[in-house]
Amino acid sequence: MAYRDGQRLPLDERGGPGPVLRLSVNPRARRLSVRIDARAGEAVVIAPSERGLAQAVAFARSKGVWISERLAARPRGRPLQPGQVISLKGRPVRLEATPGAGAARLVEDGTVIRSGGEGEAYARRVENLLKRLARDVLVERTEHHLRTLGQRPVRVSIADTRSRWGSCSPHNRTIRYSWRVVMAPPPVIDYLAAHEVGHLVHADHSPAYWAVVERLIGDHRPLRRWLRDHGAALHAVGR
Repeated sequence: MAYRDGQRLPLDERGGPGPVLRLSVNPRARRLSVRIDARAGEAVVIAPSERGLAQAVAFARSKGVWISERLAARPRGRPLQPGQVISLKGRPVRLEATPGAGAARLVEDGTVIRSGGEGEAYARRVENLLKRLARDVLVERTEHHLRTLGQRPVRVSIADTRSRWGSCSPHNRTIRYSWRVVMAPPPVIDYLAAHEVGHLVHADHSPAYWAVVERLIGDHRPLRRWLRDHGAALHAVGR
């Protein structure tokens, strides 16, 4: 069977429900490998070329128990509801209910989010507040990095993506961010803005690109690692 980059197929070759493999071709890869994408709930199978994908799939299926265990251990979704404690810019914030249908707001020196509504309406109001807060900080950090690099303004949008924290389209000068990064500590938020602004200079992830990011924020490696280690938990909030 011929496999292709980006294809998804079941871990169990007999098909049916269960873990999913996502095939990825990376010419820079030196060997076959499998990594867990906890945010998307998939195992990513990596090969240096499409010709190597068949062997990579066989390798992944030989690791089926390990893959299933890792995916089962990923953070589970938690609805946004009164009494829950979430993170906002790296600090704990408690969710509280208030009578009526008022919009969510940040109160008590930023330690409480209070909102009206019930059930899904309550969750939607809280999420809308988090999106507004995310836009505010991400626009501010984006504009800061644009000025540092002497770049023209861009259009910023906020989304709820499952597999990417952000994306940049240099040709139409747009940057899109996941609102969920507003739950991360400020240096991580700043790293994401620098990461995407850096793509206006270099669209790839070459050494020259990473040099731009380092110029903007210094050593980015601990911040990338933080997102990798904690990202799945942020993506579970409100799911």
